[in-house]
Amino acid sequence: MAFEKEIEKLNKKLKELEKPELAEKQHQKGKLTARERINLLLDLDSFVELDPFVESRFDIFGLDKKRFPGDAVITGSGKVNGRQIFVFAQDFSKIGGSLGEMHGQKIVKVIDLARKTGCPIIGIIDSGGARIQEGISSLDGYAAIFRSQVKASGVIPQISVIVGPSAGGASYAPGLSDFVFMVERISQMYITGPEVIRAVTGEEVSFEELGGAAIHSLKSGCSHFIFESEADCFSGVKKLLSYLPQNNLEDSPRQRSIISEFFEKEENPKLLEIVPEEEEKGYDMQEVISEIFDKNSFFEIQAGFATNSIVGFSRLSGYVVGIIANQTKFMAGTLDIDSSDKVSRFVRFCDCFNIPLINLVDTPGYLPGADQEHRGIIRHGAKVLYAF
Repeated sequence: MAFEKEIEKLNKKLKELEKPELAEKQHQKGKLTARERINLLLDLDSFVELDPFVESRFDIFGLDKKRFPGDAVITGSGKVNGRQIFVFAQDFSKIGGSLGEMHGQKIVKVIDLARKTGCPIIGIIDSGGARIQEGISSLDGYAAIFRSQVKASGVIPQISVIVGPSAGGASYAPGLSDFVFMVERISQMYITGPEVIRAVTGEEVSFEELGGAAIHSLKSGCSHFIFESEADCFSGVKKLLSYLPQNNLEDSPRQRSIISEFFEKEENPKLLEIVPEEEEKGYDMQEVISEIFDKNSFFEIQAGFATNSIVGFSRLSGYVVGIIANQTKFMAGTLDIDSSDKVSRFVRFCDCFNIPLINLVDTPGYLPGADQEHRGIIRHGAKVLYAF
């Protein structure tokens, strides 16, 4: 009975930590709280929290007055559509979601647990960066996280959801992930912020222009998905998970789906209508994909980046496959530096997780030009060859 009372006391203390005024500050910025995000992602009542009462052990530079149980990050496990996953969510409402020693150790622990149990790991990132008051201990936290991510690479799917700032060294955690999600107007990712850039180079640039969701989804290619709201974003994460296996020893889940008429007829006149006889004419490869694969099953990756190539997941008779295609509507489907990076990374992921690849090829080859040669098209093109 004494043990049960102690558990009840701790649970009561945990509820008291969720102060309404802190949540309101997040809402005023158009953002959800860390717990609201976890609730959006996971099945109802499936979340099991880890280490909720861990606190920073530092008391210098006023940190003794800024201690919060959980140390500004929520970690644990839960289920998405009945499948086990592990998750961590940084809490910007508490000391800016900054990463200190214990904060880092909690994230390392949950990544390692995900790897050892063969479950996907999802990181919800909303942090001002390193907790500089903790000095080298904070930086060591980043190093430990990166080491755990590298160990998990190719073993379990790693997904980063950026729903706030991800600045400095912290931006390498999404960079080491397999897939990155961002939300318009609230997500930023950059190595050095606008003030540092202004001081060093004199260049004036806003947070959105420097590392907003649109920049990374359309120009840099650092983000794979962009959404208008957090609710849509987490729905997208769930959809992506439906195509992925739990780990590199399992197959992707098969689903019932409407099989394409392409496999029910000896000839498909629609394809003949889409693909022109004249070689110099372009067409929409998306229409070809919709004719071949299960109805409405195509889920495109990096849709706005390197649009001359298409990559994504689809289904054939319910089985998950990876698709690589040349999009002749853009640049005649030629391969350039960006499309080479896009294709090679996707191929490597599918190779790690036993996802069959289907290539739809219609390209004149690599894009000619001095700019491409000077920027290293040979080096980037070789990545595609190596990946295959």
